[in-house]
Amino acid sequence: MSAAKKIFVRAIPFAKKLVTLALESGVDGLLVEAKDADKVTALGRTTVLTPEDLAEVAIAAKADEETAARALAAGKPVSLKQGWEIIPVENILAQAGTPAGLGVGAEVESLDRAVLAAGILERGVDFLVVLPEAAAELKQIVAELKLSQGSLPLEKAQVTAVRHAGLGHRVCVDTLSMLRTGQGMLVGNSSAFTFLVHAETESNPYVAARPFRVNAGAVHAYCVRPGDKTSYLEELSAGSEVLVVDAAGKTSLATVGRVKVEVRPMLLISARTKDGREGAVFLQNAETIRLTTPGGKPVSVVSVKEGDEILVRTDQAGRHFGMRITEDIKEG
Repeated sequence: MSAAKKIFVRAIPFAKKLVTLALESGVDGLLVEAKDADKVTALGRTTVLTPEDLAEVAIAAKADEETAARALAAGKPVSLKQGWEIIPVENILAQAGTPAGLGVGAEVESLDRAVLAAGILERGVDFLVVLPEAAAELKQIVAELKLSQGSLPLEKAQVTAVRHAGLGHRVCVDTLSMLRTGQGMLVGNSSAFTFLVHAETESNPYVAARPFRVNAGAVHAYCVRPGDKTSYLEELSAGSEVLVVDAAGKTSLATVGRVKVEVRPMLLISARTKDGREGAVFLQNAETIRLTTPGGKPVSVVSVKEGDEILVRTDQAGRHFGMRITEDIKEG
């Protein structure tokens, strides 16, 4: 999964409509002339940069790469001016290492150029400066580079058992996002075997849909987080970022608005993949709690049965405080 990029919008000369669009789109900040900084902060709370905060470098010759490298060595962020080409950017990124601050940025005039800059050397620049001519694509740029987290491989598994598991504390994750049919969170007893638990996007005669919610499972369960990390469900809180996954494995970020931990009757659902890997998850025993079929359809835990196919993700076991480690470990 790619790291989300810092995104700034260049508003020189100052244009209130562009600044408002940028703030509404969720960028990280604005690049404006120093005399206009207060105008930005009067419209919204955000980071404001001025040209004096950056080394703005036009790459036209090898000497310009050296200029960028010297600025980085001096601790100043570098913004590569419009017209940059891939090879010089690769050379600069190779010298930059891991930046302490903003690092290396690039001006972009379209969604295509933004995606290109974000993927150079499989690392990409550290930040983007979106030019006014890309205003029409700004929301797409933000969605692609800040919300999208690439794809995860999912696979089919057959349900091997569904049994009552008594009462337990379960976690409802209410996000700031409206999820769609086919989307949910990856949750399981083991970080090496997680189930695609479907969001509450479906309504029935008794309960309205809650498309912002994933009734995710028991407090002890792992959930897959952005950045190749996991957390226990009980650790989530307002402001946490969670990974939303659809049936094709496409992922995006969502922010937690709240979590609800309540005692409810639970089911233990077990499953096995074609190659024999096994896993389990505890979910609330209620019609509104659903897993996800290979076709992307939600299937309720009260109707799922042995032999049904559902979507899961398998991985290598071994996590320490949510970070991947190499360790001989077995989780059940």
